[in-house]
Amino acid sequence: MADTGGSPRSLDLLEAIAEAEASSKALEPRTESCDQWTASTVRLGLDLTDRMHSLPAYRAGLPAENIRSWPIREDGYALDEALRILASTVFDNGLNPASGGHLGYIPGGGLYASALADYLAAVSNTYTGIHYASPGAVQMENMMLEWLRDLVGYPATTAGHLASGGSIASLSAIVTARDALGIRSDRIRESVIYGSAHMHHCLRKAIRIAGLAEAIRRDIPLDADYRIEVATLREQLAHDRASGLRPFLIIGSAGTTDTGAIDPLDELADLAAKHEAWFHVDAAYGGFFLLVDEARGRFKGIERSDSVVVDPHKALFLPYGTGGLLVRDGQKLFDSHHYTANYMQDALQSVDELSPADLSPELTRHFRALRMWLPLMLHGTAPFRAALREKLLLTRYFRERMREMPGFLLGPEPALSVTIYRLDTPTTSPALPFPTAWRASCSEHGFPHSWQSQPRPRVVSRG
Repeated sequence: MADTGGSPRSLDLLEAIAEAEASSKALEPRTESCDQWTASTVRLGLDLTDRMHSLPAYRAGLPAENIRSWPIREDGYALDEALRILASTVFDNGLNPASGGHLGYIPGGGLYASALADYLAAVSNTYTGIHYASPGAVQMENMMLEWLRDLVGYPATTAGHLASGGSIASLSAIVTARDALGIRSDRIRESVIYGSAHMHHCLRKAIRIAGLAEAIRRDIPLDADYRIEVATLREQLAHDRASGLRPFLIIGSAGTTDTGAIDPLDELADLAAKHEAWFHVDAAYGGFFLLVDEARGRFKGIERSDSVVVDPHKALFLPYGTGGLLVRDGQKLFDSHHYTANYMQDALQSVDELSPADLSPELTRHFRALRMWLPLMLHGTAPFRAALREKLLLTRYFRERMREMPGFLLGPEPALSVTIYRLDTPTTSPALPFPTAWRASCSEHGFPHSWQSQPRPRVVSRG
């Protein structure tokens, strides 16, 4: 006999539901509590931004308090206590990428407008994978990608997606190239990938994850400006073709992490076209310097590539977790990433807008476009262009001052905002080469932070 609404069993269930609902109400605080929490959080955020530029570029050592000292527990903690724990265990040690003294890697400063955008993205919890679910959010992402497309010089056939960073964007590009050129398991060992020793390591990782670890990889030598030697690449391509191998992928860099060099992209595009290879450009760091008129000519040929990665969380200064991929023939990106399932039958394809879930590995994804759209809407492009031009001028100024200082040898003229130099002095520590000891001292005292790199067999610091 079926239960009726008033049966003891049903009443017990209703009481249990009411008890669970009352206990879970803490997850939906009242407006007064939200106001208090928001005020406390914003106060911490503003304190961080006020102090950011006066703090050292690096604060060495472990935090004074270990975050594990406050385990997750049944009754939780007061917000002020949680924020104090956060500040003391996370924010008060390690790298400060927004510091003017941070001269290592490619730092990301973060924008306050993007922080506000992330707040709205989290509060609304807008789902951006499929156009059907949030037409406006998907249109916003596609609008940002169209802006990137025009910046690079790609055609209207382009498609792409905003990813968590250059690593996932690069993986997506490699997978698309693999599928577009029909590199199946029986052809991997005869397929050749060309790059250089300065190719970013995320590309090597992407090649392995994409199932191409057994492909032949050629690291083409670099010229005096740390760019791919085109003549050597041309000879290698001809030799491989004559040996029965298939040139599959040519990877060029538009701003290497080691030296900031821009490969001769136009000549690489010529070779890719001749050998019917996919031409990918890693512009994760350098791509946004296309905004600067005096730098744009250095990227000649990028518009001829088959795919390009740019990272807004680098030279557009957005928060970490914002990368971008563009593929010239968007259909090829779609073919590699589109999938469907019976539980998605209502998510009909839009005839006007491509959905990010059909163009990327992600189905569930963050509303990344908002953190890019809001600062561009608020500030326009002019301040970003000026900030990038400032970086180029600061690099020139740094080199001019270095010329006046004894004991340093400068590398080639910088293509972008990375300049290389080395110490012209003997080792001063029996345990460590001088640059290593110098870097350790800088870290210990929080001084401007340079990172060692090895563009040649000798040690070179990068500023």
